[in-house]
Amino acid sequence: MAQAFDAAAQQVLLTQRAEEALALAKKLGADAAEVGASVDQGLGVSVRLGEVETVELSRDQGIAITLYVGQRKGSASSTDASSASIKATVEKALAIARYTGEDPAAGLADAALMATDLPDLKVHYPWALTTDEAIDLALACEKAGRDVAGIHQSEGASLSSGEGVRVYANSHGFLGTQKGSSHSLSCMLIAQDEKGMQRDYEYTSARNPAMLRDPADIGREAASRTLRRLGAQRPPTGTFPVLFDPSLSSGLVGHLMGALAGGALYREASFLCDRLGSPLFPSWFGLEERPMEVGATASSPFDAEGVQTRNNRFIEQGNVASYMLSAYSARRLGMQSTGNAGGARNLRLLAPLTPRNELLKQMGRGIWVTELMGQGVNGVTGDYSRGAAGFWVENGEVQYPIEEFTIASNLNSMFAGLVAVGDDIDTRGSIHTGSWLIDAMTVAGS
Repeated sequence: MAQAFDAAAQQVLLTQRAEEALALAKKLGADAAEVGASVDQGLGVSVRLGEVETVELSRDQGIAITLYVGQRKGSASSTDASSASIKATVEKALAIARYTGEDPAAGLADAALMATDLPDLKVHYPWALTTDEAIDLALACEKAGRDVAGIHQSEGASLSSGEGVRVYANSHGFLGTQKGSSHSLSCMLIAQDEKGMQRDYEYTSARNPAMLRDPADIGREAASRTLRRLGAQRPPTGTFPVLFDPSLSSGLVGHLMGALAGGALYREASFLCDRLGSPLFPSWFGLEERPMEVGATASSPFDAEGVQTRNNRFIEQGNVASYMLSAYSARRLGMQSTGNAGGARNLRLLAPLTPRNELLKQMGRGIWVTELMGQGVNGVTGDYSRGAAGFWVENGEVQYPIEEFTIASNLNSMFAGLVAVGDDIDTRGSIHTGSWLIDAMTVAGS
């Protein structure tokens, strides 16, 4: 970091502010209240063609207050955590609550669900990085990529480093705090041949800067990914098996979790309504979240409502085993919170893993997708249609790059038609997964 960030001092200050807000809410007549406060500081640099393009130092803070008068709810927020601002924010939330209608599902999560196991999950790794050092790392990354023969141009390299503190407290007496950090480095390059220009990128990200990949490796990998796309053509139209790259199969997991989210379910805006206990995937497939995993991207001992997080098995032996519920969505569905206010944390597959070469052999003739475009996914029906780019595969071997085509199916069919999962696990995000081989999708190409 280019500027000192005293996470411990910020933790103390935000805790004091949260307690102050709760006491004031009670004094002014709220029956219950909850407060979320955070502060984040970061450094970001970008370079292009060996020159510095941007240097950004950021600092963001905020406090959000939700209070309840009976079953009436009011919320207000501010970027100013001073005592005067907290008082004004509480008063605004109280005024809103008095004018809103009663909601039987409104209220804090049950007191019995509040987290009591609050270990240090090792997600805070400050990086004592100066601006000049950050620039040098980004320049080294880009240079390594530009030095690869065939690279025509560069979109640049970027480095970001940040850390922050969050505090959540409510009138049940729960108070949880967590310090965290996030660091990343990326590079995007351009190559050209007689058929036109192609671009691709590579990145590395981690909580701990010591876990970042070498900048030169990132640049060279970005170059390799770019060059392999030269000479792309359109694939034939038809129905073929499709292999999703790990960076894209994590998106399929994201669509699944969106359909399992309580908010979509109680609104009846999910293709998985009333599917609890029913088959969705092959029997060998499972999906679990592990929020207490030490050092992982999304680890937290409590959710956004203070509920104790836990290992949740969302898919077990191919069946829908659990929904993803906050306190509010659980009440709307007549169920109990699963500790997922704010989403799922650290999703991990429970499935046998297959080497990518074996997946290509199993595919035989089809498409390996490495890029998706557009937003053609309907969470209500499960219909799926995306623009794509990747590689054409014949006899289990990659033949040539392809582009300007669409792949289409329905998520129900895609999940049921999952043939195998690759051992090429992408661990850079909160969803860890390898490649997914889907038995058949409609391809619209040439």
